[in-house]
Amino acid sequence: MTSSKSRLHTARRRARVMRACSTRAGGAVVALLLACASAGCGAKDETPPAAPPSVTVAQPSTEPVTRTLEFTGNTAASSSVTLVARVEGFLEKIHFQDGAMVKQGDLLFTIQQDQYRAQLEQAQAQVAAQKAALVHAETELKRYANLVKEDSAPETQVDRWRYERDSAAAALAAAQAQLELARLNLSYTEVRAPFDGRVGRHLVDAGNLVGGIGQPTSLAQIDHTDPLYVYFTIDEHDVLAIRAQHASEEPGTLSQKKIPAEFGTLDDDGFPHQGYLDFASLGVAPTTGTLQVRGIFPNPGTKVLPGLFVRVRIPVGAPQDALVIPGEAIGFDQQGEYVLVVGEDDVVARRRIVTGMQVGERFVVESGLAPTDRVIVEGLSRAVPGRKVTPVTTSASGASSDAPKPSA
Repeated sequence: MTSSKSRLHTARRRARVMRACSTRAGGAVVALLLACASAGCGAKDETPPAAPPSVTVAQPSTEPVTRTLEFTGNTAASSSVTLVARVEGFLEKIHFQDGAMVKQGDLLFTIQQDQYRAQLEQAQAQVAAQKAALVHAETELKRYANLVKEDSAPETQVDRWRYERDSAAAALAAAQAQLELARLNLSYTEVRAPFDGRVGRHLVDAGNLVGGIGQPTSLAQIDHTDPLYVYFTIDEHDVLAIRAQHASEEPGTLSQKKIPAEFGTLDDDGFPHQGYLDFASLGVAPTTGTLQVRGIFPNPGTKVLPGLFVRVRIPVGAPQDALVIPGEAIGFDQQGEYVLVVGEDDVVARRRIVTGMQVGERFVVESGLAPTDRVIVEGLSRAVPGRKVTPVTTSASGASSDAPKPSA
């Protein structure tokens, strides 16, 4: 009986605790709702719309542009000579530093000279002996000719001394020829620069025997690179275009016509080297349909070396007006070249274009644009076709202003 009363008392006490907790939780919920109502928790977020992104636009400029043809060529020395030993002997001395610039007539190599000096002296002595023999024969011929007139000598003596005189004259001519050969061989012992240029490394060290009979010895190579040649090939279509441009001119060689040309190396900005065409092959090669052409260019200080790949440009025709836009405004994808333009209501549109030659850092637009189009040149990453932008145009001086909208 006592345990039953105890269990009943415990149950009633738990019921009172649960009712008290429920009352407190309900009060907390009501307080939370009142706080949210006073703070406006149920109201919608009214965020203003974002402004269109700002981009820089510019209209294509109309400029006189000369159409040009571009090719790839190679540089070459205008003169190149391999120095060889023309007489046999030991190489005594080398008079230059490898790779040095030399002047015409500078002494480069010396070959042993003793033998050729002795041969020269021997030839000089032989000439002197033959001169003496000729003088003696002429004197005797005159003496016997006078005696024959006085009937004091036979005619055969005159004929003999006439023969002696003619033989002495022939021997003197042969001795003089040997003297010239001896002088020439002695001069060959000194190898000199045939022109101004740059000499390469020496190919034979001093002390070696050079100039053996039937075995010419190469000593060094010297190149003349000012002016410099540039060889390149052009196809037959470009040949016809260039010929049509100069058809009205009088016939003459390329060097006489002075057709301008320019080239740049791989690390040059543009085509800084100016020259002209001076040679073309006799005809177009039927196997390749190309014509080899050569240009000549000043090269002071040997700034450009022979054997380099270069870009060659030749102007064709008179200057004509063309639309030009900056290169950074042009994009490329699988469909080709395009630009982004700002049209009516400042909405961005994608425009397909066809570009032509490059003028500095800009490109000629052959089709796809009009002079009044507003081309986006800066802020391309913020421009999306079909969406609005805030265009700002740039003037030639670099200042910016609001771009006028084109009329419909």
